[in-house]
Amino acid sequence: MKPLRWLGAPAPGRLALPAALPTASQMYAPRGVFLDDRYLIVADSGNHRILIWHGLPSGDRQPANVVIGQPDFEQEGPNAAGRGPENGLHLPTGVAVIDGRLFVADAWHHRILFWNTVPQQNGTPPDGIIGQTGLDSVEPNRGGAISASSLYWPYGFAMIAGWFYIADTGNRRVLAWRGLPEPDEPAHLILGQDSGDVGEDNRGAPVCAKSFRWPHAVAGNERLLYVADAGDHRVLGWAPPPTEDRDADLVIGQETFETAVEVPYVPPGPRKLRFPYAVASDGETLAVADTANNRVLLWDRLPLVHPAPPPDHVIGQDSFEGNGENRWKAVTSETLCWPYGICLHDGKLAVADSGNNRVMIWAIQATSVPAAGVDLVAIA
Repeated sequence: MKPLRWLGAPAPGRLALPAALPTASQMYAPRGVFLDDRYLIVADSGNHRILIWHGLPSGDRQPANVVIGQPDFEQEGPNAAGRGPENGLHLPTGVAVIDGRLFVADAWHHRILFWNTVPQQNGTPPDGIIGQTGLDSVEPNRGGAISASSLYWPYGFAMIAGWFYIADTGNRRVLAWRGLPEPDEPAHLILGQDSGDVGEDNRGAPVCAKSFRWPHAVAGNERLLYVADAGDHRVLGWAPPPTEDRDADLVIGQETFETAVEVPYVPPGPRKLRFPYAVASDGETLAVADTANNRVLLWDRLPLVHPAPPPDHVIGQDSFEGNGENRWKAVTSETLCWPYGICLHDGKLAVADSGNNRVMIWAIQATSVPAAGVDLVAIA
Protein backbone atom coordinates (compact mmCIF):
# COMPACT_ATOMS: atom_id res chain seq x y z
CA MET A 1 0.00 0.00 0.00
CA LYS A 2 1.78 3.11 -1.24
CA PRO A 3 0.60 6.65 -1.84
CA LEU A 4 0.70 8.11 -5.32
CA ARG A 5 3.01 10.96 -4.32
CA TRP A 6 5.27 12.00 -1.46
CA LEU A 7 6.01 15.73 -1.50
CA GLY A 8 8.48 17.25 0.94
CA ALA A 9 11.71 15.94 2.37
CA PRO A 10 11.62 12.49 3.95
CA ALA A 11 11.91 12.55 7.74
CA PRO A 12 15.09 11.05 9.25
CA GLY A 13 13.16 8.49 11.29
CA ARG A 14 10.87 7.93 14.24
CA LEU A 15 9.52 11.26 15.60
CA ALA A 16 12.41 13.45 14.44
CA LEU A 17 11.67 16.15 11.91
CA PRO A 18 13.66 16.86 8.76
CA ALA A 19 15.51 20.13 8.43
CA ALA A 20 13.18 23.09 7.96
CA LEU A 21 15.31 24.92 5.44
CA PRO A 22 12.96 26.38 2.80
CA THR A 23 13.43 25.15 -0.76
CA ALA A 24 11.13 24.50 -3.71
CA SER A 25 10.60 20.95 -2.46
CA GLN A 26 11.05 21.20 1.32
CA MET A 27 8.17 22.12 3.64
CA TYR A 28 7.87 22.95 7.31
CA ALA A 29 4.67 21.93 9.09
CA PRO A 30 2.18 22.34 6.20
CA ARG A 31 -1.37 22.82 7.47
CA GLY A 32 -3.46 23.16 4.33
CA VAL A 33 -3.72 21.52 0.91
CA PHE A 34 -5.86 21.86 -2.21
CA LEU A 35 -5.99 19.54 -5.21
CA ASP A 36 -7.93 19.71 -8.47
CA ASP A 37 -7.28 18.82 -12.12
CA ARG A 38 -5.03 21.85 -12.68
CA TYR A 39 -3.22 22.55 -9.42
CA LEU A 40 -1.78 21.21 -6.22
CA ILE A 41 -1.52 24.05 -3.71
CA VAL A 42 -0.01 23.76 -0.22
CA ALA A 43 -0.09 26.14 2.73
CA ASP A 44 3.50 25.69 3.92
CA SER A 45 2.55 27.17 7.26
CA GLY A 46 5.86 26.98 9.12
CA ASN A 47 7.62 28.79 6.28
CA HIS A 48 4.77 31.35 5.97
CA ARG A 49 4.22 30.77 2.27
CA ILE A 50 2.06 29.06 -0.36
CA LEU A 51 3.55 26.52 -2.79
CA ILE A 52 1.88 25.92 -6.17
CA TRP A 53 2.37 22.98 -8.54
CA HIS A 54 0.93 23.10 -12.05
CA GLY A 55 -0.88 19.81 -12.34
CA LEU A 56 -0.44 16.72 -10.19
CA PRO A 57 3.31 16.21 -9.59
CA SER A 58 4.69 13.40 -11.71
CA GLY A 59 7.25 12.26 -9.14
CA ASP A 60 8.05 12.29 -5.43
CA ARG A 61 9.67 15.42 -4.00
CA GLN A 62 9.02 17.33 -7.20
CA PRO A 63 9.79 21.05 -6.70
CA ALA A 64 6.91 23.53 -6.70
CA ASN A 65 6.52 25.83 -9.71
CA VAL A 66 5.54 29.01 -7.84
CA VAL A 67 5.82 30.42 -4.33
CA ILE A 68 3.80 33.32 -2.93
CA GLY A 69 4.12 34.98 0.45
CA GLN A 70 7.91 35.01 -0.04
CA PRO A 71 10.05 36.61 -2.77
CA ASP A 72 11.69 33.27 -3.63
CA PHE A 73 11.92 29.64 -2.54
CA GLU A 74 14.80 30.22 -0.12
CA GLN A 75 13.17 32.89 2.07
CA GLU A 76 11.02 32.24 5.12
CA GLY A 77 9.51 34.13 8.04
CA PRO A 78 6.33 36.14 8.65
CA ASN A 79 5.59 39.17 6.49
CA ALA A 80 7.67 38.02 3.52
CA ALA A 81 10.85 37.68 5.59
CA GLY A 82 10.22 41.04 7.23
CA ARG A 83 9.20 42.96 4.10
CA GLY A 84 5.70 43.65 5.38
CA PRO A 85 2.19 42.15 5.41
CA GLU A 86 1.17 43.71 2.08
CA ASN A 87 2.87 40.82 0.27
CA GLY A 88 3.54 38.49 3.20
CA LEU A 89 1.78 35.84 5.27
CA HIS A 90 1.74 34.77 8.91
CA LEU A 91 0.86 31.11 9.42
CA PRO A 92 -1.34 30.50 6.37
CA THR A 93 -3.65 27.51 6.78
CA GLY A 94 -6.70 26.97 4.57
CA VAL A 95 -6.20 27.24 0.79
CA ALA A 96 -8.51 26.67 -2.20
CA VAL A 97 -9.22 27.71 -5.77
CA ILE A 98 -12.81 28.96 -6.18
CA ASP A 99 -14.09 29.93 -9.63
CA GLY A 100 -10.52 30.44 -10.84
CA ARG A 101 -9.52 32.58 -7.86
CA LEU A 102 -6.95 31.52 -5.26
CA PHE A 103 -8.06 32.05 -1.64
CA VAL A 104 -5.75 31.76 1.38
CA ALA A 105 -6.62 31.85 5.09
CA ASP A 106 -3.80 34.04 6.44
CA ALA A 107 -4.69 32.97 9.97
CA TRP A 108 -2.36 34.98 12.19
CA HIS A 109 -2.94 38.11 10.13
CA HIS A 110 -6.68 37.58 10.80
CA ARG A 111 -7.74 37.78 7.17
CA ILE A 112 -8.61 35.89 4.01
CA LEU A 113 -6.58 36.90 0.94
CA PHE A 114 -7.50 36.25 -2.68
CA TRP A 115 -5.84 36.40 -6.10
CA ASN A 116 -8.12 36.85 -9.11
CA THR A 117 -6.10 34.21 -10.98
CA VAL A 118 -3.77 31.53 -9.64
CA PRO A 119 -0.32 33.20 -9.58
CA GLN A 120 2.19 32.20 -12.24
CA GLN A 121 5.12 34.18 -10.80
CA ASN A 122 6.86 34.11 -7.43
CA GLY A 123 5.86 36.73 -4.92
CA THR A 124 2.69 37.85 -6.71
CA PRO A 125 0.77 40.21 -4.37
CA PRO A 126 -2.89 39.53 -3.56
CA ASP A 127 -5.73 41.31 -5.33
CA GLY A 128 -8.14 41.50 -2.41
CA ILE A 129 -8.80 40.92 1.25
CA ILE A 130 -11.60 39.84 3.59
CA GLY A 131 -11.58 40.67 7.29
CA GLN A 132 -9.28 43.72 7.33
CA THR A 133 -9.54 47.31 6.11
CA GLY A 134 -6.32 47.07 4.07
CA LEU A 135 -3.33 44.86 3.32
CA ASP A 136 -1.28 46.63 6.00
CA SER A 137 -3.86 45.87 8.72
CA VAL A 138 -3.24 42.65 10.64
CA GLU A 139 -4.76 43.08 14.13
CA PRO A 140 -7.36 40.66 15.57
CA ASN A 141 -10.87 41.93 14.89
CA ARG A 142 -9.38 44.89 13.00
CA GLY A 143 -7.84 46.16 16.25
CA GLY A 144 -11.23 46.72 17.86
CA ALA A 145 -14.29 44.95 19.19
CA ILE A 146 -15.73 41.80 17.64
CA SER A 147 -18.19 42.49 14.85
CA ALA A 148 -20.07 40.52 12.21
CA SER A 149 -17.39 41.42 9.66
CA SER A 150 -14.18 41.01 11.72
CA LEU A 151 -11.95 37.94 12.05
CA TYR A 152 -9.69 36.43 14.71
CA TRP A 153 -7.57 33.44 13.65
CA PRO A 154 -9.62 32.35 10.60
CA TYR A 155 -8.13 28.92 9.97
CA GLY A 156 -10.52 27.58 7.34
CA PHE A 157 -13.08 28.55 4.72
CA ALA A 158 -15.18 27.04 1.94
CA MET A 159 -17.60 27.98 -0.83
CA ILE A 160 -20.60 25.64 -0.56
CA ALA A 161 -23.75 25.86 -2.66
CA GLY A 162 -23.29 29.59 -3.20
CA TRP A 163 -22.47 30.40 0.44
CA PHE A 164 -18.99 31.53 1.50
CA TYR A 165 -18.13 30.17 4.96
CA ILE A 166 -15.25 31.18 7.24
CA ALA A 167 -14.25 29.20 10.33
CA ASP A 168 -13.49 32.22 12.53
CA THR A 169 -11.66 30.10 15.06
CA GLY A 170 -10.51 32.74 17.55
CA ASN A 171 -14.04 34.12 17.82
CA ARG A 172 -15.45 30.59 18.25
CA ARG A 173 -17.91 30.90 15.39
CA VAL A 174 -18.59 30.26 11.71
CA LEU A 175 -19.51 33.22 9.50
CA ALA A 176 -21.33 32.84 6.19
CA TRP A 177 -22.30 35.12 3.31
CA ARG A 178 -24.51 34.52 0.27
CA GLY A 179 -21.68 34.78 -2.21
CA LEU A 180 -18.32 36.45 -1.69
CA PRO A 181 -18.58 39.31 0.82
CA GLU A 182 -18.03 42.91 -0.15
CA PRO A 183 -15.60 45.00 1.94
CA ASP A 184 -17.03 45.53 5.45
CA GLU A 185 -20.16 43.51 4.64
CA PRO A 186 -21.53 41.86 7.82
CA ALA A 187 -22.04 38.13 7.71
CA HIS A 188 -25.50 36.99 6.68
CA LEU A 189 -25.30 34.02 9.05
CA ILE A 190 -23.43 33.46 12.33
CA LEU A 191 -23.18 29.97 13.78
CA GLY A 192 -21.82 29.40 17.28
CA GLN A 193 -22.60 32.73 18.95
CA ASP A 194 -25.76 34.56 19.96
CA SER A 195 -24.77 37.75 18.13
CA GLY A 196 -21.97 39.29 16.07
CA ASP A 197 -20.27 41.04 19.00
CA VAL A 198 -19.41 38.03 21.21
CA GLY A 199 -16.83 35.26 20.86
CA GLU A 200 -16.93 32.94 23.87
CA ASP A 201 -16.03 29.26 24.08
CA ASN A 202 -19.25 27.29 23.59
CA ARG A 203 -21.29 30.50 23.95
CA GLY A 204 -19.99 30.91 27.52
CA ALA A 205 -21.93 27.82 28.64
CA PRO A 206 -21.57 24.03 28.62
CA VAL A 207 -21.03 22.47 25.21
CA CYS A 208 -24.22 22.02 23.20
CA ALA A 209 -25.57 21.27 19.71
CA LYS A 210 -24.96 24.80 18.40
CA SER A 211 -21.70 25.83 20.07
CA PHE A 212 -18.01 25.65 19.17
CA ARG A 213 -14.71 25.78 20.96
CA TRP A 214 -12.31 25.78 17.98
CA PRO A 215 -14.22 25.61 14.69
CA HIS A 216 -11.41 24.93 12.25
CA ALA A 217 -12.73 23.76 8.86
CA VAL A 218 -15.96 23.60 6.85
CA ALA A 219 -17.18 21.21 4.15
CA GLY A 220 -20.42 20.08 2.55
CA ASN A 221 -22.79 20.54 -0.37
CA GLU A 222 -26.34 21.75 -1.03
CA ARG A 223 -27.69 18.95 1.19
CA LEU A 224 -25.50 19.29 4.27
CA LEU A 225 -22.83 21.24 6.14
CA TYR A 226 -20.01 19.88 8.32
CA VAL A 227 -17.86 21.89 10.75
CA ALA A 228 -14.73 20.43 12.37
CA ASP A 229 -14.97 21.66 15.98
CA ALA A 230 -11.43 20.68 16.97
CA GLY A 231 -11.52 22.02 20.54
CA ASP A 232 -14.61 19.99 21.41
CA HIS A 233 -13.15 16.87 19.70
CA ARG A 234 -16.06 16.49 17.30
CA VAL A 235 -17.56 17.28 13.91
CA LEU A 236 -21.02 18.84 13.80
CA GLY A 237 -23.36 18.35 10.85
CA TRP A 238 -26.48 20.11 9.58
CA ALA A 239 -28.86 18.55 7.04
CA PRO A 240 -29.90 20.69 5.27
CA PRO A 241 -27.35 23.50 5.76
CA PRO A 242 -28.68 26.08 8.20
CA THR A 243 -29.96 29.45 7.03
CA GLU A 244 -30.23 30.58 10.66
CA ASP A 245 -28.47 29.79 13.90
CA ARG A 246 -29.84 26.43 15.05
CA ASP A 247 -28.87 23.11 16.61
CA ALA A 248 -26.79 20.69 14.56
CA ASP A 249 -28.50 17.52 13.36
CA LEU A 250 -25.62 15.13 14.00
CA VAL A 251 -22.35 14.88 15.87
CA ILE A 252 -19.32 12.74 15.02
CA GLY A 253 -16.69 11.94 17.65
CA GLN A 254 -18.89 12.28 20.74
CA GLU A 255 -21.76 10.20 22.07
CA THR A 256 -24.00 13.23 22.59
CA PHE A 257 -24.18 16.91 21.67
CA GLU A 258 -23.53 17.78 25.32
CA THR A 259 -20.14 16.04 25.67
CA ALA A 260 -16.66 17.14 24.65
CA VAL A 261 -14.56 14.31 26.03
CA GLU A 262 -10.90 13.99 25.05
CA VAL A 263 -9.53 10.45 25.13
CA PRO A 264 -5.72 10.76 24.91
CA TYR A 265 -3.17 7.99 24.49
CA VAL A 266 -5.63 5.08 24.55
CA PRO A 267 -7.07 3.08 21.63
CA PRO A 268 -9.69 5.46 20.20
CA GLY A 269 -11.76 3.00 18.21
CA PRO A 270 -13.80 4.18 15.21
CA ARG A 271 -16.09 6.64 17.01
CA LYS A 272 -13.75 8.85 19.04
CA LEU A 273 -11.98 11.96 17.74
CA ARG A 274 -9.14 13.95 19.26
CA PHE A 275 -8.58 17.45 17.87
CA PRO A 276 -10.09 16.92 14.41
CA TYR A 277 -8.67 19.92 12.54
CA ALA A 278 -10.02 19.25 9.05
CA VAL A 279 -13.04 17.90 7.23
CA ALA A 280 -13.48 17.36 3.49
CA SER A 281 -16.09 15.99 1.11
CA ASP A 282 -16.31 15.28 -2.61
CA GLY A 283 -20.09 15.10 -2.53
CA GLU A 284 -20.18 11.38 -1.85
CA THR A 285 -17.37 10.62 0.61
CA LEU A 286 -16.59 12.30 3.93
CA ALA A 287 -13.03 12.54 5.28
CA VAL A 288 -12.04 13.77 8.74
CA ALA A 289 -8.47 14.50 9.81
CA ASP A 290 -8.41 13.04 13.32
CA THR A 291 -5.27 15.02 13.95
CA ALA A 292 -4.11 14.04 17.44
CA ASN A 293 -4.90 10.39 16.72
CA ASN A 294 -2.61 10.63 13.67
CA ARG A 295 -5.13 9.27 11.20
CA VAL A 296 -7.73 10.18 8.57
CA LEU A 297 -11.18 8.59 8.80
CA LEU A 298 -13.41 8.07 5.75
CA TRP A 299 -17.10 7.41 5.27
CA ASP A 300 -18.25 5.91 1.95
CA ARG A 301 -21.57 7.73 2.32
CA LEU A 302 -22.15 11.13 3.86
CA PRO A 303 -23.60 10.85 7.39
CA LEU A 304 -26.91 12.73 7.53
CA VAL A 305 -28.58 11.88 10.83
CA HIS A 306 -27.75 11.28 14.49
CA PRO A 307 -26.33 8.96 15.66
CA ALA A 308 -23.73 9.07 12.91
CA PRO A 309 -22.52 5.70 11.64
CA PRO A 310 -18.89 4.71 12.28
CA PRO A 311 -16.35 5.38 9.53
CA ASP A 312 -15.74 2.75 6.89
CA HIS A 313 -11.97 3.20 6.58
CA VAL A 314 -8.88 4.49 8.32
CA ILE A 315 -5.63 5.85 6.84
CA GLY A 316 -2.42 6.28 8.79
CA GLN A 317 -2.96 3.44 11.30
CA ASP A 318 -3.07 -0.34 11.09
CA SER A 319 -6.60 -0.38 12.53
CA PHE A 320 -9.15 1.83 14.26
CA GLU A 321 -7.40 1.06 17.55
CA GLY A 322 -4.10 2.69 16.55
CA ASN A 323 -3.31 6.33 17.35
CA GLY A 324 0.50 6.64 17.54
CA GLU A 325 2.57 9.26 15.76
CA ASN A 326 3.87 7.31 12.76
CA ARG A 327 2.43 4.23 14.49
CA TRP A 328 5.18 4.70 17.13
CA LYS A 329 7.66 3.51 14.51
CA ALA A 330 9.92 5.04 11.89
CA VAL A 331 8.31 7.34 9.34
CA THR A 332 7.04 5.45 6.29
CA SER A 333 4.87 6.35 3.31
CA GLU A 334 1.81 4.88 5.08
CA THR A 335 2.14 6.65 8.44
CA LEU A 336 0.93 10.05 9.61
CA CYS A 337 2.01 12.52 12.27
CA TRP A 338 -0.53 15.25 13.07
CA PRO A 339 -2.41 15.53 9.75
CA TYR A 340 -3.92 19.02 9.68
CA GLY A 341 -5.34 19.67 6.21
CA ILE A 342 -7.07 17.33 3.74
CA CYS A 343 -8.66 17.57 0.31
CA LEU A 344 -10.75 15.07 -1.67
CA HIS A 345 -10.87 15.29 -5.45
CA ASP A 346 -11.68 12.78 -8.18
CA GLY A 347 -10.80 9.67 -6.18
CA LYS A 348 -7.68 11.21 -4.63
CA LEU A 349 -7.02 12.23 -1.04
CA ALA A 350 -4.35 14.86 -0.34
CA VAL A 351 -3.12 15.11 3.25
CA ALA A 352 -1.02 17.88 4.79
CA ASP A 353 1.00 15.59 7.07
CA SER A 354 2.18 18.46 9.24
CA GLY A 355 4.29 16.61 11.80
CA ASN A 356 6.24 14.89 9.02
CA ASN A 357 6.77 18.11 7.02
CA ARG A 358 5.19 16.68 3.89
CA VAL A 359 2.06 16.28 1.76
CA MET A 360 0.92 12.81 0.73
CA ILE A 361 -1.54 11.96 -2.06
CA TRP A 362 -3.42 8.65 -2.20
CA ALA A 363 -5.76 7.11 -4.74
CA ILE A 364 -8.72 5.94 -2.69
CA GLN A 365 -10.86 2.91 -3.44
CA ALA A 366 -13.43 1.51 -1.02
CA THR A 367 -12.82 -2.20 -0.40
CA SER A 368 -13.48 -4.77 2.28
CA VAL A 369 -9.90 -5.67 3.11
CA PRO A 370 -9.87 -6.60 6.82
CA ALA A 371 -7.16 -5.42 9.23
CA ALA A 372 -7.46 -6.21 12.93
CA GLY A 373 -11.16 -6.83 12.41
CA VAL A 374 -11.96 -3.66 10.46
CA ASP A 375 -11.95 -2.43 6.89
CA LEU A 376 -9.12 -0.37 5.52
CA VAL A 377 -8.76 1.81 2.45
CA ALA A 378 -7.04 0.23 -0.50
CA ILE A 379 -4.16 2.33 -1.73
CA ALA A 380 -3.84 2.20 -5.50
